[in-house]
Amino acid sequence: MATIFQALGGAAAAAAASLTNSFDSKKLLLPSSRRSLAERKASSFLVVRSDGSLNLNLGSSNGRARTVDKLITNAVATKADTSAASSASKPGHELLLFEALREGLEEEMDRDLHVCVMGEDVGHYGGSYKVTKGLAEKYGDLRVLDTPIAENSFTGMGIGAAMTGLRPIIEGMNMGFLLLAFNQISNNCGMLHYTSGGQFTIPVVIRGPGGVGRQLGAEHSQRLESYFQSIPGIQMVACSTPYNAKGLMKAAIRSENPVILFEHVLLYNLKERIPDEEYICNLEEAEMVRPGEHVTILTYSRMRYHVMQAAKTLVNKGYDPEVIDIRSLKPFDLHMIGNSVKKTHRVMIVEECMRTGGIGASLTAAITENFHDYLDAPIVCLSSQDVPTPYAGTLEEWTVVQPAQIVTAVEQLCQKLQ
Repeated sequence: MATIFQALGGAAAAAAASLTNSFDSKKLLLPSSRRSLAERKASSFLVVRSDGSLNLNLGSSNGRARTVDKLITNAVATKADTSAASSASKPGHELLLFEALREGLEEEMDRDLHVCVMGEDVGHYGGSYKVTKGLAEKYGDLRVLDTPIAENSFTGMGIGAAMTGLRPIIEGMNMGFLLLAFNQISNNCGMLHYTSGGQFTIPVVIRGPGGVGRQLGAEHSQRLESYFQSIPGIQMVACSTPYNAKGLMKAAIRSENPVILFEHVLLYNLKERIPDEEYICNLEEAEMVRPGEHVTILTYSRMRYHVMQAAKTLVNKGYDPEVIDIRSLKPFDLHMIGNSVKKTHRVMIVEECMRTGGIGASLTAAITENFHDYLDAPIVCLSSQDVPTPYAGTLEEWTVVQPAQIVTAVEQLCQKLQ
């Protein structure tokens, strides 16, 4: 296998000698023509637009649609609701989140022959959530490599490939499975650049689905953000919309640092109109979702939509929350977060991660250390309960923060100062 990657790396280097890997992630790139995607799945599925509207594609049965009706809570993008008609008139093209990930990956594979994909069923099957569908037929079995069910082996292989000059994207069929590769990610992926005295860079992307789904059981509902955040040398980002999913994917592939991209299983069917022009997102910037004056709500991934549903109720009750999708889980965008804290003087963190040692705990510490003097009230952190995620649907919902809890917490936080 090492011989295969050396040969592939040599051929890629010769073919891509004229390409450059440097870029400014804060600027849009030159427009490029949009490439066609692989044929979309024909079975029935529920489409949830980023403006909160639902669209049902009937293909097989209505029963399935009813079971996933609660897939994503209703969401608002700004203070005023945006209609489907207005979004349809915008330039660009509509994609589901998993299609946006695929489009970003496909564009980078076209741009740089060093980019390759490896993981379980990523080849001809197209990945467990079809992110890599059609790529094996287009790029071949060496650039889209199906691996055995051995996370520790193919993760280590990907890190070694990155050391030789390739840019691998390692897919975990489920993020919980990557615990089997924790040694490779912590002791090799994050540290080799330092321990080699800068002789090696590890431009690898580790991505895959995670989070609490719909009755996937404890082992398949892991949130590994808290596991990986303490590893030196690794960046972590979490996508929440088709737009930032594509932009973060492209930026992660071009980064010289190892990046872990967290995707939520319940957001793959989220739909949004994204630009036809090529773009990338900054790996270290948060996103202002909704400006406000009364309280800063920091969130990411699926909880963004729980927060935005709660924001509707809060606005009707006279509150004006500011919602920030932190996106960059490591490092935090303390510039945007700090400016918001200085304006609202109240902070609430909403996460799906566990409360003990989670992202919220690290964010609370960072805000307290840097902006304590601007706080008029203690930071409130709403997190998942410290229990294995139950299989029973009703119990599963109890373990995760719900919009009603967010509304109550904001009311209590704001009333303390009245």
